[in-house]
Amino acid sequence: MTKLRGDIQSNSKSRMGVLAIERRKHPRISVELPLSYSRVNNKELLGGIVANASGGGVLVYLPERMEIGAVLKIEIFYLNGLELDAVNAIAKVVWNDLANRENPGEHRYGLEFQYIDEKDYNRLLALLKGIGN
Repeated sequence: MTKLRGDIQSNSKSRMGVLAIERRKHPRISVELPLSYSRVNNKELLGGIVANASGGGVLVYLPERMEIGAVLKIEIFYLNGLELDAVNAIAKVVWNDLANRENPGEHRYGLEFQYIDEKDYNRLLALLKGIGN
């Protein structure tokens, strides 16, 4: 038997594990990459950290509070051999977690890609595949 979302079925004759079903269209890969971003209608560049990424978006830590629905220009930096490379995209804040007590001034956001050039998208997927292996 399998345990799914809190439903517990027990059988004294056997031990059962927990089955976790990934419901995401794009599975997340844990990373730690620098990020620069600006709001689409603003030129000021700020920095942050990407904590995980997928083909659909990223989990980021940013220094400022922002509202759900904010649209950002982002640039994710990574090493490509001996050179610094970047993936550029437009992303929207789809969720936030402002209750970070460990590091006040650091806010966690889920960003969903709104636009990413095919070349950048392919580089991102190759980067994630390389990290995942």
